[in-house]
Amino acid sequence: MTAKNVYIETMKAQLDELDANMNKLETKAKEAKADARDAYLAEMRKLRHQSKLASAKLDELKAASEDSWKAMTTEMDKVREAFVHSFSYFKSQI
Repeated sequence: MTAKNVYIETMKAQLDELDANMNKLETKAKEAKADARDAYLAEMRKLRHQSKLASAKLDELKAASEDSWKAMTTEMDKVREAFVHSFSYFKSQI
């Protein structure tokens, strides 16, 4: 397996795990009181958007040539880190 494939599989696994954890949090948010629920669901929409951005960036990385993919990892790492940070913050608020 190439370094690119290993990186892609690792990143995909991390994003899939975050998505699964978001689904669990979304269930908790829906069970919250009405006023808190609206705030939680608004934050979930933001997290879903970040998830889509990260998935799109991963798709770009998958399509990149063997020569250019490595240069894209820094940007992919930043997108993932922003997603993880937002997720962690939201999780701490529930």
